[in-house]
Amino acid sequence: MKTMLTGLVLLLLVSACAGGTKRSDSSPSDHNAADVEFLQQMIPHHEQALEMTEIAGRSKATVVIELADRIEAGQQPEIERMRGWLDDWDVDERAAAEHGSDRHDDMAGDGMMTRAQMDELESMGDGSAFTSSWIAMMTEHHEGAIEMARTELAEGSNPAAKKLAREIIATQQREIDEMSATGVSR
Repeated sequence: MKTMLTGLVLLLLVSACAGGTKRSDSSPSDHNAADVEFLQQMIPHHEQALEMTEIAGRSKATVVIELADRIEAGQQPEIERMRGWLDDWDVDERAAAEHGSDRHDDMAGDGMMTRAQMDELESMGDGSAFTSSWIAMMTEHHEGAIEMARTELAEGSNPAAKKLAREIIATQQREIDEMSATGVSR
């Protein structure tokens, strides 16, 4: 009976610790405005990349389809992680939603496509024009994410957000290099 009771107490303690912790791997107090802005801008940025991956299957280029699958697999969990940090920091994500709306039509340098560009891509067929447009847009999109991540490294203070920024730079530069190596012109 004592062993069973000890096991039950241990199970309850483990469950309480797992269920009661925040999703963040950083404390709520160790962030600054640059960290918040980075997350609020990167979430809709990643969401647009996911929107682009949804239509990548139209490409007849296997490299594009495989790349789109990897982008989706990597960026969806990052979105959830960033949302978790904003929640942990008691920061409203609404500014991120505003960034991802029509506001990005006027923003330069962040790699966000305008609604018109996205509509044009979505209306294309499945040929080489689609593939080269997709690669050009995703390359520009990735370049914008890298710049945002570099700003986070320069101005942010949260260790986990800065680690994510370094991961974004490495991953997206690798993907840019991969897209460049396809030989499809930008």
